[in-house]
Order: sequence, then C-alpha cells, then structure tokens
Amino acid sequence: MSDEVKLISKLTEIPEEDYYVSGHRTCAGCGPALGYRLVLKAAGPNTIVLGPTGCMYVANGHQFLSSPYAVPWYHTQLGAGGPAGIGTAAALRALMFKGKRKREDVNVVVYGGDGGMSDIGLSGLSMGLTYDYPHLLYLIYDNESYANTGVQASSTTPFGASTTFTPSGKIKPIGNERLKKDMALIAAAHPSIGYVATASVSHPVDLVNKVRKALFSGRPSLVQLLTPCPKGWAFPPEETIELGQMAVKTGMWALWEYENGHFRITSKPTARKNIREYVTKQGRFSHLLRNEAALEYLQLSVDEQWRYWEEMDKMGKIILPWTPSYNRS
Repeated sequence: MSDEVKLISKLTEIPEEDYYVSGHRTCAGCGPALGYRLVLKAAGPNTIVLGPTGCMYVANGHQFLSSPYAVPWYHTQLGAGGPAGIGTAAALRALMFKGKRKREDVNVVVYGGDGGMSDIGLSGLSMGLTYDYPHLLYLIYDNESYANTGVQASSTTPFGASTTFTPSGKIKPIGNERLKKDMALIAAAHPSIGYVATASVSHPVDLVNKVRKALFSGRPSLVQLLTPCPKGWAFPPEETIELGQMAVKTGMWALWEYENGHFRITSKPTARKNIREYVTKQGRFSHLLRNEAALEYLQLSVDEQWRYWEEMDKMGKIILPWTPSYNRS
C-alpha cells in the first residue's frame, strides 16, 4: 500500500479523467456538482462514495435509473453519513484481513450537505471522526442552506441571509439572526483527527491538494467545502466561481488547514475587500443593503474573526474565535 500523497501546483496538473460524469440533473452553475467533480478527480478511481440524502442525491441518482458516478456509490439516510462511512471502512478492513479482498488503499468519501452533516447527521459524523480508519474523508458541501427541500436555513446559513425559514420582513428585517457554525473547527476539536481543512470550488488546486492530504493522513478527516448555490443564494449561474472567489477575498470564507496539530492559512487575501462587494451580488442579502447597522455588524464579525485567524496562523495553533453579538435594538 502506498503512503505517498501526490500534490499539485497548477491547474494543468489536475487529472483529466472524470469520475463524476453525465447523467445528473443538477441546477446550472451548481457549486456542489462542481465540487463533486474536483473531489473525485483528486481521489481517483479506487474510491467508494457515500451520499447522504440532499441535493446531490436527489439530482444525481434516485430517478430514471441514471447515475453520474464512474466509481461505486450508494445512498445513505440523511443523518447516517458518519456511521455509513465507518461501516464501509470497517467492511473493507475485515475483507482484507480475512483474505477475501486484496490489500490495497481504497478511499471512502462521504459527500454530504450542511443539513445532513452539520445538523441532522452531526452526532454520527462526530462519532466517525474518533475512529482510526485511514483513507476515510467526510466532506461537507456547504451551500449554506437546506437547498434540496426549498432553501431553508441550516446551522451554516450566514447571518443576514434570507431563506424560506428566515425570510426578511417587517417584524424580522435581518433574515437569519444566527451566526454561521464553523464545522471545520468543531472537527478539529476531535482528538487524533487526521486532517481538517476548509476549501472552495473557486480554488481548485487548493481543493485537490486538501482532499489528497485528507485521504493520506492515516485517520478519518474532514473538509468543509464552500459550494455557492445559484438557487439558494439568488445569483446568475455563470457567477458561481466568482462568488466563491469573492467570499475568500472579503474574508467571509477563510481557507485554512489543520495538519498534525498545526494550523495554517492556505490563502490569505493581501487586502480584504469590504463584505458589501460580496453581499450585493446575492439576492439572499438584498435586504441588508437597506440596513447599514446589520452590514456594519457583519463586517465587524468578519474583521474580528480574521484577527483570530491571523493569530492562529502566526502561532500555528487553534484559538476559539469570538464574535460580538448583534444588537437588535
């Protein structure tokens, strides 16, 4: 079995082979679909994929007997991504131990949304991160809502976003009043976890390398992947990559990794842009443009978090970020 991880330095080094191909019915500009394609390019053909219920299940394989996967894939219940990943890894280990399957590195990738992994499946995911199975990656495609069932708010929906469960109106003009949960930091709190990182579909080289580092870390790992959603975020589908890039440039989404107990920012904006440039491109934030106090608070929270990100990067250690509460008066 090989323990060597092959990293890349430029786009042209991303493998040409696709293991997420035609046959899916995702929306135009779908961020999670773009993520699927890149993740499987990084993982390669010797991979088993598990898909908890969500956008990527409904749009990819539950009707018309079609499937876009060129590698083994199976559906798991909405909250079962964590134990299903462990069960698959355990089955492979047992078969190899008993000589019923040749010994080889088989990647197990659980590709689930923020609803299925950050909310409903959180307890099972947490359990899965405590085991010792190598080549097991839990990947959260974070489109910041329950997009499959009508764009309801999830625990990773950002402050101020309007969703069908947190609509902006006269009584609650802000929209979502909760702050976004940081799943990658939660994962990093698990003892002996192999690798933790955040990524974005707008930064493919960074994403491919992080997937490969995770799969070769020797233990279960987690990557939280920002996947802009034209339907849920209300922007033109041709702007998916631009929105991902803008999230990073404004600091709304920090790209970092936690490897062997060491924290590192992997893409630091030289001069962060004002978050207004990000929110103005999305219909889900349109009401904030009439609320300067809310915009100022969102900018303040980003600035405060980045003070911690930069301190963590300097020290190489994780410090729990603190964000000021929003004054609703």
